[in-house]
Amino acid sequence: MSHSWPTGLLAADETALRRALADADLPALLPALARLTGDLSLLDDELRPSGDLRLTQGGLSAEDQHTVRELALRALLRYRDAGAPAAEPPGPGQLARMLSFLFGDDKGDYLPLLADELALSGDPGAPDWQWAGTREDATGAPVVAVIGAGMSGLLAAHRLGQAGVPYVVLEKNTDIGGTWLENAYPGCRVDVPSHLYSYSFAADHDWPQHFSAQPEILEYFRGFADRSGVREHIRFGTEVESATWSEAAGSWTLLLRGADGARWELTVRAVISAVGQLNRPSRPRITGADSFRGHLFHSARWDHSVDLAGKRVAVVGTGASALQIVPAIADEVAELAVYQRSAPWLVDTPHYTRELPEGMAWLLRHLPGYGTWYRFWLFCQYVEGSLPYIQADPAWTDTQRSVSALNDRLRELRTRSLLQQAGDDAELAAKVVPDHPPGAKRMLRDDGSWIRTLRQDHVDLVTDRIERFTERGIATASGEREFDVIVYATGFEASRFLTPMTVTGRDGRDLHEHWEGDARAYLGIQIPGFPNFFCLYGPNTNIVVNGSIVFFSECAVHYVLGCLRPLLQDGHHAVDCDRDAHDAFNRRIDEGNAQMAWGAADVDSWYRNSTGRISQNWPFSLLEYWRLTRTPQDSALVLDRQPNPTEKRTI
Repeated sequence: MSHSWPTGLLAADETALRRALADADLPALLPALARLTGDLSLLDDELRPSGDLRLTQGGLSAEDQHTVRELALRALLRYRDAGAPAAEPPGPGQLARMLSFLFGDDKGDYLPLLADELALSGDPGAPDWQWAGTREDATGAPVVAVIGAGMSGLLAAHRLGQAGVPYVVLEKNTDIGGTWLENAYPGCRVDVPSHLYSYSFAADHDWPQHFSAQPEILEYFRGFADRSGVREHIRFGTEVESATWSEAAGSWTLLLRGADGARWELTVRAVISAVGQLNRPSRPRITGADSFRGHLFHSARWDHSVDLAGKRVAVVGTGASALQIVPAIADEVAELAVYQRSAPWLVDTPHYTRELPEGMAWLLRHLPGYGTWYRFWLFCQYVEGSLPYIQADPAWTDTQRSVSALNDRLRELRTRSLLQQAGDDAELAAKVVPDHPPGAKRMLRDDGSWIRTLRQDHVDLVTDRIERFTERGIATASGEREFDVIVYATGFEASRFLTPMTVTGRDGRDLHEHWEGDARAYLGIQIPGFPNFFCLYGPNTNIVVNGSIVFFSECAVHYVLGCLRPLLQDGHHAVDCDRDAHDAFNRRIDEGNAQMAWGAADVDSWYRNSTGRISQNWPFSLLEYWRLTRTPQDSALVLDRQPNPTEKRTI
């Protein structure tokens, strides 16, 4: 990422500035300029935006938008003519005023979180301690192993490096990126605004699109790995087959397998699993799959050697990947059939695949700090997101349709949009309206291309159940249809956390046997009986209607570094999780999920595991997870100084 400020701004005349401001996202503009100039009078309460996600430009009227642009233009001209001086750090009162302008005055509890996320001080999440290595550690051997070089693994590695902890990252693939490396199917892109899908302390403001495509997301993480020095600590082509705890040594022994099949062991004090939830493709058990003579592959293992031009193609599934794949390939194939088990709810996002407007891109490149405040404005909108619309009313009766009055209103709005897009095609209209409450399953972004594609003459939406695959195609109750290519767009085995790795903790306990198909962890991070072992993007840390998973990963990594401090700096033998705290936390999680659409409605989705429990989702606010992960609580940790005695200690 490179910027040319303040040179670009200094060279801009009034006409150029007006042209840029015409494309600006306005709510963040006045706080950015108040920060640059110190002029808090720019923050006129009459121009305060609404945080409603449904409203463009923060709900500002056309007149107010004109006023904001004129205020901004005058401020920019003054700032330019003064030589674009460096901004003075805002005082606490000034910062609070800037934050409240975007977020409101009635949510003071959020101010510490907002100040951290804004990251004006640089990197507030950096560890505040340094590893105190012993003479025995002077060999440079890794003390902590991070499993996975995706978004969370890279972040954990970076924080370990900041704390001076020797570490290694073990990655089964040949490059970094995790899910953004493996999912390279046509149309793949992020469904969180690009500017939020980056670390708060290493934000990129030069994204080409509002919701960037897979290559741009992957390039961001590759660049971060290079700039941070993490890449040199990664062992590519290395899969962890097992992890075994030694009580006597207070360490984990990892059995590793290389790409060539060779095996060897690595012993470390602590393990951070950053393998994620969406890394093992889910393939439905359909009779005859082995008999199909055409090309058959999963979206996460896309076969780029197969030319789809002029082919007869079937896509099985109508989840997130299918909604991106189908419009992307429709124009090149001869026939396209989409096999749907359940229709998804769509979130109208007209700018989903659009490039950033030229003027907006110019401001992000040339106006100091604007990108930071724009990212922060997005964060303000997504702090609660659609959470109120997904919360269930215990008195609501028809939970197969909706779960509350607000949820029913959302259903009506989404249904109206779907029917308008289907137009006079009554058969298609009946197929695209979901039969479950909004939020009970993942809601998907769409710019209108989904139904527009389904309405094309050579595209069919098939709702007949697939009975079997044949040598030539797919058979349903309506008969057999021939295809050249079949694509599974059927998601991942999200609830099978840490598979296929074997993890053996205290007393020889196998983690998967301990979970019995129902993964649980304290804060999604710690499991009692598995000391010095931490999960990122673990059970119940998936967020689907508010925020970005990058935020949750930053919170979780902050917590993990707090747990490693007594282990690596204070000389403790092991850091374990208190079982009572773990159980109480999970009871509360279950109660919270029961009050959300995905728990209140009896709907089959990947949010539920094989026991029927919601093991994926976080049902509360971002603020609550941020608070819980600020400092490890003495009531939740068990710190061992020796292999046998245990004691709870405040850290």
